[in-house]
Amino acid sequence: MNGKEEPIVSAIAVKKSFGPVDVLKSINLDVYRGEVVCLLGASGAGKSTFLRSINHLETIDGGEIWVDGELIGYEPHGTVYRELTGKQVARQRKPIGMVFQRFNLFAHLTVLENIIEAPVGVLKQPKKSAIKRAQDLLESVGLADKAKSYPVQLSGGQQQRVAIARALAMDPDVMLFDEPTSALDPELVGDVLKVMLDLAAGGMTMIVVTHEMSFARQAADRVIFMHGGEIVEEAPPAEFFDAPKHERTQQFLSSIH
Repeated sequence: MNGKEEPIVSAIAVKKSFGPVDVLKSINLDVYRGEVVCLLGASGAGKSTFLRSINHLETIDGGEIWVDGELIGYEPHGTVYRELTGKQVARQRKPIGMVFQRFNLFAHLTVLENIIEAPVGVLKQPKKSAIKRAQDLLESVGLADKAKSYPVQLSGGQQQRVAIARALAMDPDVMLFDEPTSALDPELVGDVLKVMLDLAAGGMTMIVVTHEMSFARQAADRVIFMHGGEIVEEAPPAEFFDAPKHERTQQFLSSIH
């Protein structure tokens, strides 16, 4: 990316420990507007912890994370960082969409009600325009006929596509995906990945923790490989998959082929 452009997400020396275990060891990463970055690595590498730190679902023990020019989760008081209130963090999360492994839909709400809940309740959008936007989003994820269905009536893949539509209804500047297909039956994965590929093609900024190598190869601008809480390699997909430099990356790729 060009040197003049400000990153939309910037992680600076981010550290996180759970007890004696250092889960993140001084992570530095800039992500630019319109970029798709895929985070790969074995379980326990710190990928999901890092992703969740970006919108302060996980507190950090050191460093800084900036999104859209704003320091996330904390405010400096001299040399001390004070954690923001829940209300302040909720405001910071508005431009950050997140899709989880589990779909986290409200079981008692219809698909349409799930999607309009936050735009109406948080962004104070008029209900009529929120419904129109929700219908357009359902159309874009191939679920226009499911607006009145409840989550229990949908397959896992359909629920995940609703979850993506719900995140997009907040008009986020960046989308975070935490292994969005890992809880799905294999035959349902393709529909979700197609929606994500369409988003990438449309210029959405995306940070994706995934085990789907074909998606990373096809959609990513950069692939980041994490191991033991550190970034050990980052490269464009062709270079990453065809000529990995780090021994640990080579081992990982050979183990999954």
